[in-house]
Amino acid sequence: MLPGAAYKTYVTVDVQFTSEGAMLPRSVEWEDGKCYEIDRVKDIRPSYAAKAGGQGDRYTILVNGKITYLFFERSTNLSGNVIGRWFVERKVPREV
Repeated sequence: MLPGAAYKTYVTVDVQFTSEGAMLPRSVEWEDGKCYEIDRVKDIRPSYAAKAGGQGDRYTILVNGKITYLFFERSTNLSGNVIGRWFVERKVPREV
């Protein structure tokens, strides 16, 4: 991939389900194992990942005072325990 190009990175997310059935992410585990607590979920809407491709639900979240996006990509398989995967958009680092 070209430096600066965006791509999907699948991440582990701790989720809370409300009594109404809403799925709310609470923390994100990055590729290196570091966990980030989600301060607040500001918005949830069906959307596509404009930079990296793919679509699903886009969660606008606040982490360490900064707004970022977390995507939930729904599985097409209607049976089983896997309902989807979480991903973030990353950029290929530019060499210095």
